[in-house]
Amino acid sequence: MKKIRSKTGSSTICVILLIVIITSIVCWNELGALIRIGNYDNADDMVKTVMSKSATPGVAVVLSKQGKTEYKNYGYADVKNKKRVSEESLFELGSTTKAFTALAIVLLGDEGYLSYSDSISDYLPSFEPTFKSVKSDITINQLLAHTSGIPPWSIQLIPEGTTEDMLEKTIHNISDIALDTYPGTAYNYATVNYDILAMIIEKVTGKRYQDYITENILVPLGMTDSYFSTGQEKESDKLTKGYRVFFGKDLEYNAPRYYGNIAAGYLVTNLKDLERWVNAQMGIGDIPDNLMNAIQRSHQVEEQTAGYEDENQYYSFGWSIDTKSRVVSHSGANPNYSSHVIIDLEKQQAIFVLANMDSNAPLQIANNIYENINGNPMKKYNYDDVHVLTDLIFSLLVIVAVVNLCLKAIKLVRGIELNIKDEKTRVSKLIGSRVRLILSIIFLVLVFIWPFLFNFNYYMIRVWMSYSVFLWMGLAAINFILSITINIKKIVLIRRSL
Repeated sequence: MKKIRSKTGSSTICVILLIVIITSIVCWNELGALIRIGNYDNADDMVKTVMSKSATPGVAVVLSKQGKTEYKNYGYADVKNKKRVSEESLFELGSTTKAFTALAIVLLGDEGYLSYSDSISDYLPSFEPTFKSVKSDITINQLLAHTSGIPPWSIQLIPEGTTEDMLEKTIHNISDIALDTYPGTAYNYATVNYDILAMIIEKVTGKRYQDYITENILVPLGMTDSYFSTGQEKESDKLTKGYRVFFGKDLEYNAPRYYGNIAAGYLVTNLKDLERWVNAQMGIGDIPDNLMNAIQRSHQVEEQTAGYEDENQYYSFGWSIDTKSRVVSHSGANPNYSSHVIIDLEKQQAIFVLANMDSNAPLQIANNIYENINGNPMKKYNYDDVHVLTDLIFSLLVIVAVVNLCLKAIKLVRGIELNIKDEKTRVSKLIGSRVRLILSIIFLVLVFIWPFLFNFNYYMIRVWMSYSVFLWMGLAAINFILSITINIKKIVLIRRSL
């Protein structure tokens, strides 16, 4: 008769407790911040609370009310060197860059270079997307409004790189893409729509996208500190360090560069320049007539061609526009930066929030400041930040995986013994071991393929998600491999017991 040791002993319990204590200490900052209510008595305390809960190291805010500007800076531009955020600190905008690209299209339309109803194939003959296997024409209007039918997951097709041909490679990668919906029939936000617009800008002007935007928008508005991040420029000492969340803490993160995506997310700027940008949207400042007219047109909505987001809410010309309140807004996110802007055209109020981490902190901060200046109460932190939640969930799963790994390793080291009293027990244990073996193999496979079931891939996880995801995947895989080993050994021992 062979026996299984069901108790691992006091030494095992001590090891497990030690592991749990250590990993809990590592996660304490995130767990504690999420549990604590925080302070929302005033805007400054609210910002600090949101930053703490989202592990965002640095935030910059510009607030403009009837032309009067206020800068607010919080936290660090460089955590390691204790460099504080200032109004001159530079951040990547993410998708709030799209309004600049759309404005360039308006300018070119005014100058007769293009028409919004033009087909993309008129400018890019090799661009031949299909809907249900049939070639479909997409118009410039549909790119501007995200109604082209290009699927959101197409962001995965943007190649990493900083060479001059990256924009062309991006367009090539999506040139024959299968559309989710027929062009013009549904709103479906896809960042590459604006990369296609950048290529059209280059085709009709004969200039690089960033050169046209700089000459015709940035310089006329006096945005002299702003530039496009291509990966080729010398990094400014005013550029903030980018971060990502890992085990509840900010981790400095030098994200991959995507020259082919600059029109959709890679304008680098600061509060001083954004003051000029938001004021220009409200008609404040010394602005050339052609640019002022184009800005005003970019706030107009043609409901037949705009992307319908919600009641009174449409997407058009790089803005999410509330047609009832005349408020334009937009969020932006790169792998290590994020932003949010709200501009109330009627009340002449504007808030632009920048952060050096990809989180929804700018969105929540901007919304709360907007409510606060209009006499409404600020809302408590909304726990819907996908990055914070992903990191929290997978950090906890890592703790569970470490404990399980220790238990399995100890079981293998101590040896497996069976306690088979009769034939019925032997059959039952054999079936149970086989079932556990099969389940372990299935779960091992799922650990490796689950990203593809959600239209992700390992590259997207590496670039956009917390490293805790990969850490858990590795530990989970080892756990299931050990489970397979243990159950195979059990099956062998049971068969030998015949």
